[in-house]
Amino acid sequence: MTDKLLFEMKATTALVTINNPAANTWDADNLAALESLIDNLNKDPNCYSLVITGQGDKFFSAGADLNLFADGDADHARVMADRFHSAFQALTRFSGVSIAAINGYAMGGGLECAMACDIRIAEQQAVMALPEATVGLLPCGLGTQHLPWLVGEGWAKRMILCGERVNADTALSIGLIEEVVEKGQSLDRSLALAAMTGNQSPTSVSACKRLIMAARTGHMETALANERDEFVALFSTADQEEGVNAFLGKRKPIWKNA
Repeated sequence: MTDKLLFEMKATTALVTINNPAANTWDADNLAALESLIDNLNKDPNCYSLVITGQGDKFFSAGADLNLFADGDADHARVMADRFHSAFQALTRFSGVSIAAINGYAMGGGLECAMACDIRIAEQQAVMALPEATVGLLPCGLGTQHLPWLVGEGWAKRMILCGERVNADTALSIGLIEEVVEKGQSLDRSLALAAMTGNQSPTSVSACKRLIMAARTGHMETALANERDEFVALFSTADQEEGVNAFLGKRKPIWKNA
């Protein structure tokens, strides 16, 4: 880990805080730390969800530290592009539920980080953009793929090709985020939403998430077959037996994530 990325467990939720002042930028250190952390969380049977936010009250994350690209070195650019891709792909593939608590500006790689999460909760004052083309770059942290999936091709082109910024209300209306809250409330709301996953079987959640994500690239007939296979596979888990019998016994289930 690194001081640029803070981590603590709150019950079954991992709270991750981007802590790289003044704008909570991403660099090689905290990208590598994020990837490593998620790998460890995926192995932790007591971790069901993840919430990521930014330190302070102004920035979720302003994205990449542009000093990394000032030398024009293409080899170094490749290394950093791979780091962004690996870290945010790991976040996308986190086995539990991931929520971005957007507590301020989410720009470039900051917004890409939020889009790699399953759910986004933004504060009223938040501003979101992918402005890379204004400095001769492009989004390389999955942004060119995640954004059109979330908001459609038209709005993706407005934000990426035209550099348009959107406020929280617009982001909600176009499907970029799921909820708008008052200033200072995104973390509490995200943690409360994450805590709801404790009522769900973690093995079921992981299977459902795989199926939902597969809809982005898969064929419908294949997906339907996979859905049935995932359903049957749950019957080899302890959580399936526990969930059904807890319901029939009118008691709260005790999940084992196994």
